[in-house]
Amino acid sequence: MKKASLLVVIVLLAPVAFGLCLLMGASGIGLPDLGTSMGRAVFSLRLNRVLAGFLVGAGLSCAGVVLQALLRNPLAEPYVLGVSSGAGLGAAMAILSGAAAFSAFVLPLSAFVCAAATLAIVYALARTGGKLSIYSLILSGVVVSSVCSSLLMFLISMAPVEGMHSVVWWMLGNLEIASNALFAASALLILPGVAAIWLMAPELNALTLGHEMAHHVGVRTKVAVTLGLLLATLISAAAVGLAGLIGFVGLIVPHAMRNLVGANHRRLVPASALAGGMFLAVSDAAARTLFAPIEIPVGVVTALIGGPFFMFILHRKKKQEWVE
Repeated sequence: MKKASLLVVIVLLAPVAFGLCLLMGASGIGLPDLGTSMGRAVFSLRLNRVLAGFLVGAGLSCAGVVLQALLRNPLAEPYVLGVSSGAGLGAAMAILSGAAAFSAFVLPLSAFVCAAATLAIVYALARTGGKLSIYSLILSGVVVSSVCSSLLMFLISMAPVEGMHSVVWWMLGNLEIASNALFAASALLILPGVAAIWLMAPELNALTLGHEMAHHVGVRTKVAVTLGLLLATLISAAAVGLAGLIGFVGLIVPHAMRNLVGANHRRLVPASALAGGMFLAVSDAAARTLFAPIEIPVGVVTALIGGPFFMFILHRKKKQEWVE
């Protein structure tokens, strides 16, 4: 099947997955009775979670696409590089300090500032002698992520019981929307960011060949790299602010879509956005259905899938250095 036809198939599968996720929940499989107030409330909760899953999944997937293209690294994604942990630390500080209550934009913007600082530190630690290797990048990401996680644990240990419970549940990854204002604020950051990444497709295609080659074909590499990193960080921060720490979506989906629809970012970006949304929404539906009435955080499901997938990719690429 042609790669363009596969993109059409993904587009057609998206509404099917959306409908199936609406049918799955802790109360059983099928549409709730919309004639009762309880049924309408259950349907509203399911709809909000599916919408959040598609939004967050699309954002994390596109962030992974950008990072993999800019760094020429198949293992680059917000969670592995420590961006998600930095965003989580910033969001937790906003929640525990009470600043998040002042505006819906405070939470994602706090997450963005810490995520940007984290990415800068990871990049600085990994770059030695003007070169950046895949293993130093991963190691730096793990180290900085561990530091951010330790600081986050310290904040939680000092927080009151109510704040500790809310932050811990949020850290595990949760698509239950805290407020419509936060959802709207996150959508206003993620959707334009995804659109901007799609518009950068020609530059991303050139950058995958190397920064020097991209420069020779007319791409202003420093501007493109800076803009791409800022977009990936902003999208990741907005996703973390809305749904907490959900890992490996930005690793699994872009890699799978690149094998299906090819490396052309004109197709890869929309395919990853749709597939990422479907992947996270289906993962959340499974998390709240399989062990009902017990609900598993969606971040646990993606980690169980992404961990082995990460090791598989690392094993395949262990002798390759993608980043110059």
